[in-house]
Amino acid sequence: MPMWMLLSLACRTSTPVSAPATTTMTSTAPDVVRFVALGDGGEGNATQRRVAEAVQKVCQERGCDLVLYLGDNLYPDGPVSVDDPQFHDKFEAPYAELDLPFMVVLGNHDFGERPFDQEKAALEVAYAQTSDKWTMPGRFYDFVAGPAQFYALDTNEIMVWDELNQAGWMERAQRGSDRPWQIAFGHHPYISNGKHGSAGSYEGLPAIPIANGAKLKEFLDARVCGQVDLYLSGHDHNRQWLEPQCGTQFAVSGAAAKLTPLEHRGVPTAFEDDSKAGFLWVELAGDTLTAAFYDEQAQLDHQTTLTRSP
Repeated sequence: MPMWMLLSLACRTSTPVSAPATTTMTSTAPDVVRFVALGDGGEGNATQRRVAEAVQKVCQERGCDLVLYLGDNLYPDGPVSVDDPQFHDKFEAPYAELDLPFMVVLGNHDFGERPFDQEKAALEVAYAQTSDKWTMPGRFYDFVAGPAQFYALDTNEIMVWDELNQAGWMERAQRGSDRPWQIAFGHHPYISNGKHGSAGSYEGLPAIPIANGAKLKEFLDARVCGQVDLYLSGHDHNRQWLEPQCGTQFAVSGAAAKLTPLEHRGVPTAFEDDSKAGFLWVELAGDTLTAAFYDEQAQLDHQTTLTRSP
């Protein structure tokens, strides 16, 4: 495995919303990347602040290079302008002590409640030009960090419009990647025991494709299953480390600010919890993945270590 003197975070935008961004950060272990994944945080409430404090503590103890921010960034109806005070109250203020880039994707609430408004999504992309923390070069994009290639998806667009050819973009990006680890993240889960459930049967609505995630399942079957090592999502407000399916590991980390109950849909899990807010910490080092779920008090609830074939 090649050794990198720097942890390079190079983002490539996939849509003409904004220019590509490139950030380089010094790493104490250049062949390792450590990151946090959490979603559904856009409340600005006490729970979000406690989770942020727990992230800070764990990152001080175990190290962190970046955060994957898994959507529903501004509840309940997304932004009204780039200067919307919600960006401060529900993002900048709660995470003020975290000096890390947040790699942001869009959740369904970031398009507004009803009807969906793509201009609200554009405002979130544009906000990245004004923030030192919020990193979002496009509605979907990829970047490299140490030994991993990351793919940030707009799962809403795939479900509702499916006009931006994310499948073609991701296939080209995967074909051109030279990193041993492949990580994808988006708002909606592939599989989940939570309230919303799994792609293709979201909300128990198998006959309504725009709502049930059938298009998203088709996309994830083609571009994530067996193509990436780990897919991370939110949407369900709990924490789940699911048993692997279709050659890929899956986790749900949507408990950054509030909770919804698990519904025990029969999807096998190694760990699931709906009683405490929290987040997922991940380390990729050599051929080893270590993933740890922490609660809002920075207490370790579950840790798993996996080894991939070189």
